[in-house]
Amino acid sequence: MAKTKVGTAFDWYFSAPGLAVFRLRPDEGQPFPPYKAGQYIALQRNDCRLTKKVIHEDKTVEFVTVLDDQGNVKRGPVTHSYSIASAPFETEERGWLEFYVILEKDEKGLLGRLTESIFRMDPEKDNKVVYYDKIAGDFTLDKRANGMKNVVLVGTGTGIAPFISMAKQLDHEAARGKSDGARYTVIHTNRTYEELDYYKEFSAIEKARRFDLVYLPSVSRPAPRDLADSNMGKGRANNILRHILGMRLKEEQDLREAATDGRDNTKLKAALDKTVRPVLPAQYPLKGLEARLDPTSTVIVTCGNPWSMEDIKYAAESNHMRYEKEDW
Repeated sequence: MAKTKVGTAFDWYFSAPGLAVFRLRPDEGQPFPPYKAGQYIALQRNDCRLTKKVIHEDKTVEFVTVLDDQGNVKRGPVTHSYSIASAPFETEERGWLEFYVILEKDEKGLLGRLTESIFRMDPEKDNKVVYYDKIAGDFTLDKRANGMKNVVLVGTGTGIAPFISMAKQLDHEAARGKSDGARYTVIHTNRTYEELDYYKEFSAIEKARRFDLVYLPSVSRPAPRDLADSNMGKGRANNILRHILGMRLKEEQDLREAATDGRDNTKLKAALDKTVRPVLPAQYPLKGLEARLDPTSTVIVTCGNPWSMEDIKYAAESNHMRYEKEDW
């Protein structure tokens, strides 16, 4: 089993409440293990809310907070794996790893056990993070996209982390004359412009044109600034992909199927009315994007919201495309 070590979290950036980028450097002066873009590492904090698994009579499962004899929340170590947002060359040159994290919250409003501790850190006094001295995972381009001419990377929320690592590494290698010859299309969606982290980095890489990259940013809750910006896409990632593939919106399909089956469709109609219809960035007409999604040579690789990933899988398979997603 990999050894645990201690690092210092630093260089915090909060794009929105509960959404942050931070970097981690090792305390012992030893470098992190070498890795490939798209891999992950396990992080741990030792003051996390502890829970126990309870199976109820109706077979439902609940994770209940553990209390001590005085009724206080018991705290202890919790470990979770996170995709690395930094590129391998950055870690080799500068010594740190970068992470993109969200403060998780369950349906009852309870904060995620580890992320609550991470977001509670004091950058000056309480900034230590335990990590496992092993970087692993097969969510890498050589495993998931090897030999494919067209690679479509679809990232929602913090699921963009492995893709910015890949893009930065591809750009770094292309600058040194190394290229795999593939065409990359990145569909990147978050709720608002402020939450669209790595927008500037992707845009700069695209503008440099050291390798074939098309970057399609979009927001699912567009504000007036987004509506006025023709270079900003609108709509959820799955519906952006459906639009490029000539498919109905997910909400339209759900409503149509409910009507066919004779099911009540009141909620589905309301969902469709609230849905932001997909709009592509003006600089990329639909026709040009269609050519980048030839089913015979395209793989769609996705990471992020499970609901979105499931519909992206449906869209890919409906068009006879190879589909890959991040799984722990």
